[in-house]
Amino acid sequence: MWSLAWWWMLLALPIPLLLRYKLSPDPLDQDAALRVPVPGEFVGLYGGAASAKAKQLRLILLSIIWCLAVLSAARPQFVGETLSLPVSGRDLLMAVDLSGSMEEQDFQLGGRFVDRLTATKSVADDFIERRIGDRIGLILFGREAYLQTPLTFDRATVQILLSESAIGLAGKETAIGDAIGLAIRTLEDAGVDAGRRVLVLLTDGANTAGAVDPLKAAELAARRNMVIYTIGIGATALTVRGIFGVRQINPSADLDEQTLTSIAELTGGRYFRARDTEELAEIYTVLDELEPAESDETGFRPVTEYFHWPLIFAVFLAAALAAFVIAEALPRRISAKVIDHAG
Repeated sequence: MWSLAWWWMLLALPIPLLLRYKLSPDPLDQDAALRVPVPGEFVGLYGGAASAKAKQLRLILLSIIWCLAVLSAARPQFVGETLSLPVSGRDLLMAVDLSGSMEEQDFQLGGRFVDRLTATKSVADDFIERRIGDRIGLILFGREAYLQTPLTFDRATVQILLSESAIGLAGKETAIGDAIGLAIRTLEDAGVDAGRRVLVLLTDGANTAGAVDPLKAAELAARRNMVIYTIGIGATALTVRGIFGVRQINPSADLDEQTLTSIAELTGGRYFRARDTEELAEIYTVLDELEPAESDETGFRPVTEYFHWPLIFAVFLAAALAAFVIAEALPRRISAKVIDHAG
């Protein structure tokens, strides 16, 4: 339906009429009348029916311009049908490890080996894209833990900030406990209800920095009804060439799976192991199946603004009126100069 957002602006419509009848016109000085011997020669220039019609046309155009300007100020809108918007999603934080060990190139993506962070970005980007209706936040941690993105429905911004993250941005070490502590504080500051406190923590190492012990942080998270899903990332075997030939190494030797498993168990979550890109993608598919917290649906009505159309027409008519007045006055000025020179 059509509506006016600022309908009270229509009260300004009678202002020109009120001013016309409230303010008296300037009195005419009868002694200043022009006396000419042949008045008929000046009728076509300064009087007559043509001048009266022009004056009436200008008045009509001015009235239309004023009405259009007032209508534009009232902000005409078209309000569409009510659309339901599900708000039963979760509030979910992602904590991504940016320590130096994430530089290890033991993941394949598109047929080539890439570092762990690049693989994480690729898979997590699809995961975030599917989280329609959820509020997502992003924590980046290394030696320090930082809240990169607070809880938001703007998934595109979270994707961009994750893609712009770089290894070593938060330090070369790993502070898992500090990341969990920051997640607890972030969810509490956001006023998230119990049962909706979810943290997905991804790391490839062990806790080597920070002021908070990971298990103590997990116990605190459990008391705050936070569920933590931990993901250990890194291949178990990698073939490398050295001066003594080809050999296999375990690039994930520093991964503390026992601590990550304990963190998940203490909070009622699960520990996942991602040895390659396919396993990492499967983990995010499982995370997609987390039970969302129930809440009522809300609705909104799309509003389309149309205030610019009457404003455009008002400007167009004002320009046309100005051109008309100039065109009407130009012959009079030329004739007046000719008469002046002839006299």
